[in-house]
Amino acid sequence: MKRFIPFMKSEPTVAVIRMNGVIASGGRGQTLNDAGLAPLLEKAFRKGKPEAVALVINSPGGSPVQSSLIGARIKRLAEEHEVKTFAFVEDVAASGGYWLAASADEIWVDDSSIVGSIGVISASFGFNELMERQGIERRVHTAGKDKSMLDPFRPEKPADVKRLKALQQQIHNNFIAHVQKGRGDRLSDDKDLFTGEIWVGGHAIEVGLVDGVGHVVPKMKELYGDKVRFQVYGPKRSIFQRFGSQLLGDAMAQIDDKALWARFGL
Repeated sequence: MKRFIPFMKSEPTVAVIRMNGVIASGGRGQTLNDAGLAPLLEKAFRKGKPEAVALVINSPGGSPVQSSLIGARIKRLAEEHEVKTFAFVEDVAASGGYWLAASADEIWVDDSSIVGSIGVISASFGFNELMERQGIERRVHTAGKDKSMLDPFRPEKPADVKRLKALQQQIHNNFIAHVQKGRGDRLSDDKDLFTGEIWVGGHAIEVGLVDGVGHVVPKMKELYGDKVRFQVYGPKRSIFQRFGSQLLGDAMAQIDDKALWARFGL
């Protein structure tokens, strides 16, 4: 009740936002996107004038655009409200997950957390030989010669691969610029820093991707005192998501999500 009494100093508050899942624009399963996180972030930075905002991240990555949108929102709100932000990595903050972490002022990890994977990946399948064996003919008609680029039912074309790699390089450059701006001179000159390599725990400190090993509650108490209060924010799930998401979700999307986690042994 002390915080409601005039002239009495209240205990400091830290807003905690849990960010768990693959980063994707769609609403399937447990995903992270700007539209879903926007109200949580707005409330966390505004409500109760917090001393700091802690982002608890557990994500193997996903959409580069959604990663950029969420990261930009975090930075904008931190500047508007003059609130320091901390990222705490649980199992993994890789690729887009690390993009989110790099949007904070400081990044803290567990000894076994996986971070990095600063790169861009595109994966698909090719079915053209299978179709030929089954006697299936693919018919595609386009207005615009590039509309059927990387069609999985046709043989892969070198020109298509070249175009894809050019697009990936643009996104990769954006990712690198974001990390360099966020981490500044804390980054080392390790040659593998932006190759898609990953680091575990303390090794990520050596290359400057994170600031140290630390967990959200003890670190915040260390910085803001033992009486610090935590206000936790997380997405609300409907009854269908809690009990029937596996039945209602898109099967192929769930396979894609599991594949992203599996890249990091999770």
